[in-house]
Amino acid sequence: MASPIKYPPAEEGSDVLLRLREDYEQAVLDLFDTDEEARGVRPALKVVGHTSNFLDNLRLPVHRWFRYSAGFSAEWVKWLLAERKGRELRVLDPFVGSGTTCLACDEMGVESYGLEAHPFVHRVASAKLSYTSDAERFLAKAESAFRFAREAQAANDYPDLIQKCFGPDTLDFLDRFRQAVVKEQDGTREGELLWVALVSALRVASEAGTAPWQYVLPGRRKTAPPSPEAALHKAIQMIAADIRFMARRAKPLAKLRIDDARKCASVPDVWATLVITSPPYANNYDYADATRLEMVFMGEIRGWGDLQDTVRKHLVRACSQHVPPKSVNLDEVLASPELAPIRDEIVPVCRELSSVRLERGGKKTYNNMIACYFLDLAQTWQALRRVCASPCDVCFVIGDSAPYGVYVPVVAWFGKLARAAGFESWTFTKLRDRNIKWKNRKHRVPLCEGHLWVHG
Repeated sequence: MASPIKYPPAEEGSDVLLRLREDYEQAVLDLFDTDEEARGVRPALKVVGHTSNFLDNLRLPVHRWFRYSAGFSAEWVKWLLAERKGRELRVLDPFVGSGTTCLACDEMGVESYGLEAHPFVHRVASAKLSYTSDAERFLAKAESAFRFAREAQAANDYPDLIQKCFGPDTLDFLDRFRQAVVKEQDGTREGELLWVALVSALRVASEAGTAPWQYVLPGRRKTAPPSPEAALHKAIQMIAADIRFMARRAKPLAKLRIDDARKCASVPDVWATLVITSPPYANNYDYADATRLEMVFMGEIRGWGDLQDTVRKHLVRACSQHVPPKSVNLDEVLASPELAPIRDEIVPVCRELSSVRLERGGKKTYNNMIACYFLDLAQTWQALRRVCASPCDVCFVIGDSAPYGVYVPVVAWFGKLARAAGFESWTFTKLRDRNIKWKNRKHRVPLCEGHLWVHG
């Protein structure tokens, strides 16, 4: 049996908190029995608490279908909602990623909007929100796909990345199943679930090393990865079990949109009463590259170079890959009226980065990145002010930054940009220190992560 779950004590009469407890107890009963096959997809449930770590989601129904290299705990979102019981709640996540906030809101019976600009990640989130599917129809569609895959002919004309990550026999079966998935795309939720089952199984079946984050390490090899057919069977079994669970516990209220957080164009004015989100950090993580393996395998791109037009142009500019030399005029960006509240502080930081980068081997354009990042987030704060009701609370899970060792006070600058956009006040609660284990670090500037709360 799974380890017992530890819960904070519920206050007397707090039926919302008690329901949180019941949700996870029932999940254990439904999913984690003594059946050998069920144990194969069992996540390790240990502690439920107040956290903003996405890793907790890997043991939760539906959330665990696909790991995206960003985000926070669905449990934490549900606790925020539970603490606001009785208030008028309409929740917006302008950087919804693979759907954590929307799923948590559905479980709590709260309306939500989720915006995601990354087309592939948006499809993952959409597939997760297909939990309202019929489990038996999904399993029948999966069995049809297996039958087709066993008889089909593999194409196997994949780019080098895929050839390095999968052995010939593994790739042969995965390609045949990919053809089956394409054949089964009939516009139904069950078809989308079959797509996400394949996507979620790729890294499990890969013979290459898969790091704790979303990247792969083709030079490292796994000792004994499961067969692709076994990996797919487990993914499909997990999805079927999860949608049975969610059918009893969630209400499909979420609206998911492909949209740019800098505009929030699909959200009605003064709609949101609570914003819960984690924007890209200014730490040069390339969210476009994070799903390159899956996108190449599924035929959406051929390689790294395709990411610029397919993904990066849609995203907030938080990576130096977005802003190579001469792609932007730094002086013009810094002169943007949106940056007026922090101009006296951001200009010297970008000037220092312009100088320091020339002394470094990579010569990364952190100067452009920081300027464009804060311009994009200034526009995001302005868009949020338009779509937020009054009063409204906004929570950003965010951390500060120090590219090339030049400190960037992300939290303070966000607070100033939020107030300039029309919000009233801000506070910050630190959750943890970052960059305190100096081994293999590029600089020794202490950093932190926490909750930026903006009110207005």
